[in-house]
Amino acid sequence: MNIKRIFKHLFYPGWWLRRAFPAYELEKIEAAIKQSEARHSGEIRFAIETALPLKALWRDESMSERALEVFSLLRVWDTENNNGVLIYLLLADQRVEIVADRNINKVVGESEWRRICAMMQGRFKAGHFGDGVLEGIEEIGKLLEQHFPYRQNDKNELPDRPVIL
Repeated sequence: MNIKRIFKHLFYPGWWLRRAFPAYELEKIEAAIKQSEARHSGEIRFAIETALPLKALWRDESMSERALEVFSLLRVWDTENNNGVLIYLLLADQRVEIVADRNINKVVGESEWRRICAMMQGRFKAGHFGDGVLEGIEEIGKLLEQHFPYRQNDKNELPDRPVIL
């Protein structure tokens, strides 16, 4: 149990989320996901969490564990071709994690996900949260286009709207 981390998350101001992601930024992110998915058969979800819930903090849940939990909670794994991708942002830690379904992980290596996360975190540190997410969506979209091209009968299986947890 990390007391410093618990206090950081318990007292992280909720208004910071609205400052980092005002409504117009969330709309731009939704539009970017929709545009990206028009070019490939993959599914992209974006979820933001201001701080971890107390239960997760008490268990000292890692960022990766929480991202997998959110991946499951949002049913990103529940696509016909097992090609969903979650971008999970934890504002209190100012870290991002990408979780991809099994068919994507067969063709895209962990180093690619780390590269995209590092790029996004660089933008976050500069205070450009919306731009960081948009660039991440663009990079993920390129990988999905390469490995999961758009099919004529492709349907949108998951909502494009960002999720605030």
